[in-house]
Amino acid sequence: MKKVTIYPAEQFTFKTDAIAPDKSISHRSVMFSMLAEGESKVTNFLRAEDTMNSLNIIKELGASIDDDGKTFRIRSEGIKESANILDCGNSGTGMRLFSGLLASAEGHFILTGDEYLRRRPMKRVTKPLRDIGAKLDGREDGDLAPLSIRGGSIKAFDYESKIASAQVKSAMILAALSADGVCTYTEPELSRDHTERMLKGMGAEISVDGLKTTIKPMKGLLSPLDIRVPSDPSSAFFFAVAAAIVPGSTAVLEGVTLNPTRIEAFKALERMGADIVYETTDDRYEPIGSITVKHAPLHAITIEDNISWLIDELPALSIAMACAEGTSTVKNAAELRVKESDRISTVVNNLRYCSIESEEFEDGYTVTGGELMTARVESHGDHRIAMSFIIAGLRCGMQVEDIDCINTSFPNFFELLSEVTKVEL
Repeated sequence: MKKVTIYPAEQFTFKTDAIAPDKSISHRSVMFSMLAEGESKVTNFLRAEDTMNSLNIIKELGASIDDDGKTFRIRSEGIKESANILDCGNSGTGMRLFSGLLASAEGHFILTGDEYLRRRPMKRVTKPLRDIGAKLDGREDGDLAPLSIRGGSIKAFDYESKIASAQVKSAMILAALSADGVCTYTEPELSRDHTERMLKGMGAEISVDGLKTTIKPMKGLLSPLDIRVPSDPSSAFFFAVAAAIVPGSTAVLEGVTLNPTRIEAFKALERMGADIVYETTDDRYEPIGSITVKHAPLHAITIEDNISWLIDELPALSIAMACAEGTSTVKNAAELRVKESDRISTVVNNLRYCSIESEEFEDGYTVTGGELMTARVESHGDHRIAMSFIIAGLRCGMQVEDIDCINTSFPNFFELLSEVTKVEL
């Protein structure tokens, strides 16, 4: 396993349009091309392990793909049964969304992943899909991969979810597109909405009224995508935190999606005291623009609302909390326990190694700001834990073990980080 040593950073000014393309939109762009008639064009696709696995899966499902190094041109004549097992790598998004897409496709499909993904709970998506008639199974009664899917007709449904999850919602919407009637999906809190935006842009009849999404079945194939994937605000957020915690520093992050359901972590950092400015430059499938973050003294905050909008950024936000005055609290975030690692335990334990007082509870944790101290911490195979504590190292120096996982979402992370501080791999 690779490790990295990070040295403390001095005041910096960082400007980039090279933040990794958005992972969520990259996954969806290739999956949704399987529902389109004609040629879909996807530019600025994230060429990382997880998303390339999704691209390889659609090849297995019958898509033809041309790649000129900048743009994928994807054609599909419908989903075909594959003779091979479909490998999602480390991606929970890939496995959960493909479960919905394949649940209503004719054929038998098997989804698997790496050792970490095979330990992650999948019943959060297999149960609702089973509830609407999909035929899915896996280890521990469908909770663990490999998952076996016998695709087929889905009856119209009205489903009320007990959790707010964009992955679960997306899986159910994808299944609903091939149902035998109009379907509705209601969630307790509005989760991220890339799926609805993109599919509506392709011509799908999807409407949102508050927390209720109504999906009409496709009358035929959808219009092809022609999309430039924006930069990932979840990846950009690491450098936002970097600027916020290093005195005198500024980060200008260009070409980022400004979708309101994706920049909640920036809004939280702003409420903590960071100086943040947003500028919209484009708005087609997604609002896109730049985010400028300047250091300012930070103070404690309580995070308990719109959790699904910033669930992926909470580990990085915890580093800002460790540098803030007072005790911050994260509530209603039990979903953190079913990510690439148990992010509640890994955040709390690693902060303690850095001499920061932190306490965990069932659905969250507290962080009392103090002086971060250099330490050796484990990523537990979790890319966001690895990058979060690397950013912590900008204040105090840090050694982070098991960093190969960073390639799953942000292949050029260290290249950009080397513009800010000294890095030894």
